[in-house]
Amino acid sequence: MTKEYNDRIEELEHMSRYPENIYYRGNLNLLKKRKVSIVGSRKPLSYTNKTTFKLANELAKRDIIIVSGAALGVDAISHKAASPNNTIAVMANGLDIKYPAVNSKLISSIENEGLVLSMYQDTQKPRNYTFVQRNELVVALGEILIVTQADLNSGTLSSINYALKMGKEVYTIPHQIDDSLGTQKLLEKNLIKPIYNLEDFVNNFGKIKKSEDEKLSSFLNTFPSYQDALRLYKDKIFQLELEGKIVIENGLVKPI
Repeated sequence: MTKEYNDRIEELEHMSRYPENIYYRGNLNLLKKRKVSIVGSRKPLSYTNKTTFKLANELAKRDIIIVSGAALGVDAISHKAASPNNTIAVMANGLDIKYPAVNSKLISSIENEGLVLSMYQDTQKPRNYTFVQRNELVVALGEILIVTQADLNSGTLSSINYALKMGKEVYTIPHQIDDSLGTQKLLEKNLIKPIYNLEDFVNNFGKIKKSEDEKLSSFLNTFPSYQDALRLYKDKIFQLELEGKIVIENGLVKPI
């Protein structure tokens, strides 16, 4: 069910005009986390697909929320790479409409596990102007903007213009000379920055956040005392004992 969000969202103060209304479905806690916006071509090259996915996935592993517009191409890849529970989709229509229809399953999964936002009431269909306004909101939410591919005169360039007006840093990935001419031109003018080393870039956002299972596995590999293991992971330890995945020897827990 669509709900209206009545509190101020600090990041949206950077917009040329603060939205009159914000509607949402999903987990509002994502708004409190660090966010990076990723956008790009609706018809990305295979190289763009691969690099976009890796960028979004590695940032998500570092507990960075990925913001995009749920469109075909780079947007959808970014949402999928982040996983539905770690992404915000900004729509150019009312939230009762799944647009584009081909992404309806993806949008529904983000509604259920992540967060979907819109400036438009239910039943509002997407229009040319709503896409432009949607782009501004996507850019405003992220602390930086990453554009992985943009052709000359593409709609994605409007997102870059919004980011530059907001004083946000814009990054792109290097392309062959005749590809992604929109970002190539801006690189030539030093208006945006290249990502030459993906690992170094994502590490600026912190270390990979380990899952609870990974933390437990690392802990067990130190052969902790049974008492310490129970104190920290009581139910898990009982479960692993029943499953025969650990043994207790001389008061120490050892994985099998």
